Amino acid sequence: MEIPWNELSPEALNGVVEEFVTREATDHGHETYSLEQKMAQVLVQLRSGRARIEFDPAQESCTIVRVD
Repeated sequence: MEIPWNELSPEALNGVVEEFVTREATDHGHETYSLEQKMAQVLVQLRSGRARIEFDPAQESCTIVRVD
């Protein structure tokens, strides 16, 4: 089930994004990014529609997926 990012409170959105960034291996290439930089990159993708938040009721958890 999709959860619109703009319907979450800022605190909830930051919590979902932070949990995703710290759970996923998001370092690619030679650059090293801070947690804040990684979160900002994910937020840009959510706001632009290139990613979305999905809730899995069976697992009772959220994840962020890329929109193709």
